[in-house]
Amino acid sequence: MTLDNAGDTSLLLGNAEVPPVLEQNEHGRSPFLLTADHYGRLIPRALGDLGVPAGELTRHIAWDIGIAGVAEALSNRLDAHLIAQRYSRLVIDCNRPPAAPSSIPVLSETTVIPGNENLARGAAEARRREIFDPYHRRITEAIDARLRQGMPTVLVALHSFTPVYAGIIRPWHIGTLYHRDTRLPPLLLKLLRDEAGLVVGDNEPYAVSDETDYGIPVHGEARGLMNTGIEIRQDLIADPSGQTQWADRLARVFGQIETMIR
Repeated sequence: MTLDNAGDTSLLLGNAEVPPVLEQNEHGRSPFLLTADHYGRLIPRALGDLGVPAGELTRHIAWDIGIAGVAEALSNRLDAHLIAQRYSRLVIDCNRPPAAPSSIPVLSETTVIPGNENLARGAAEARRREIFDPYHRRITEAIDARLRQGMPTVLVALHSFTPVYAGIIRPWHIGTLYHRDTRLPPLLLKLLRDEAGLVVGDNEPYAVSDETDYGIPVHGEARGLMNTGIEIRQDLIADPSGQTQWADRLARVFGQIETMIR
């Protein structure tokens, strides 16, 4: 394990680093704007491995397993613009308010993150400035452009969740997440429950709140957009076959929703 220059803000993302924002189908004509806050698990070279064992960096604490494949395939099937974030949530969680303790976690589940302990203010600000801000700025720009063009815009935040958490088995295959939007979530919930054999969570395994979430409150609710979060259980999308199956299912469901909200 290494902690290379973990507190050096001048070396966070050099020219050779991968940009934090990934986009697909920027000019897609679908009303659905897809986001994936925990798409990737990259760590800037300057931070080494944050002092975390390699095996931990492939777990859910580092990223949303399987959601990258689902997001890309769904974007293609819907002709929907996808905006995703390539860096690990252990560096900075792009679905947490920056002031929240979980924004740069010192403890994730039961794993200590040494590279996040006693982090200098400047180092924390560099992570926000170079990873968090560009990602959310791009989402804001995309929404602004769509609204100027008169394009219908429905925000869909894509995530995945662990089958077991704190020793408790989670029975849901998929969950819808929402807070203030009373339009899209009931439609999505009904159509998913019409799918044979699915156990669907209503604000499970998580619920959206202003204290714990950033994407939906800021880009969806504050902009007055129809919005929802989706959580898919990770064991169902851990391989390309599962990712394809779920992208197909969600494309079918969102295709139905598109005809209902026109």
